[in-house]
Amino acid sequence: MTDRTRQPAAPDRRADSAWDPTLYQPLRWAFGLVPLLAGLDKFFNVLADWSSYLSPAIAELLPVDVATFMGAIGVVEMAVGVLVLSRFTRLGAYLAAGWLTLIALQLLFVGILDVAVRDLVMAVAAYTLARLTEARAAHAEVASPRSSAGIGAAALDEPSRS
Repeated sequence: MTDRTRQPAAPDRRADSAWDPTLYQPLRWAFGLVPLLAGLDKFFNVLADWSSYLSPAIAELLPVDVATFMGAIGVVEMAVGVLVLSRFTRLGAYLAAGWLTLIALQLLFVGILDVAVRDLVMAVAAYTLARLTEARAAHAEVASPRSSAGIGAAALDEPSRS
């Protein structure tokens, strides 16, 4: 085959092909609303008795009582949910992935293996949301670069809505 018969290389469309809004939006809503509701429930214990998921060894090390600690956990979870639903989706999703991994490790010590496995799967999904958010920003950059303004959409967590 000579150079004359070779086809030109197709343009790199990885950023374009990685972006799919049908994957992004359900994950964003799930990882925004679930932490908000679970965090709020740390104050009311309607969904679960959250203190039963805390390792007794960790509970003994706490400088505060378990209810106060669970309230602080609830505030953190609500903050992560707000981040995911805001323009800081990527940051919130990475925090959710790390948070869920730590929860799963703690649950392993308590012996609640089924919930630990579920939380690890949710951590993978949260990581996926963070990566999809990056693909979304790259897609927006390819679709409408703003390099003349000095800031591309990829520099922001979310693309411009203009």
